[in-house]
Amino acid sequence: MIENIVAYTATSSSILGRLVFMHLLYTKKSTNPYSLLFCIMNICSSLLWIIYGQMVLDIPIIVRSSSDLLLFIISSFYIEYNRIQLYKNELEIETKSETSKIII
Repeated sequence: MIENIVAYTATSSSILGRLVFMHLLYTKKSTNPYSLLFCIMNICSSLLWIIYGQMVLDIPIIVRSSSDLLLFIISSFYIEYNRIQLYKNELEIETKSETSKIII
């Protein structure tokens, strides 16, 4: 019984930590390549933990790893989306700058 309480408490706190990470990504509109690398490494880790959880039939590990996998995939896409938007904005600024040089 105590093992289940500890396991599910650890799972819940881990998921909560990932949600805080996602909130910070959203509010800061991160384009940091290190954040993306962190997400990709955790996606790989989560996949391995899911496999391990299935091998030992440990539901809390499977739940935690599955939720981590989903949240890190969403975070990775969001970081890439922000990077694409930043790149588009930089191109637009460059284009406007070049156009104004031609006019002058």
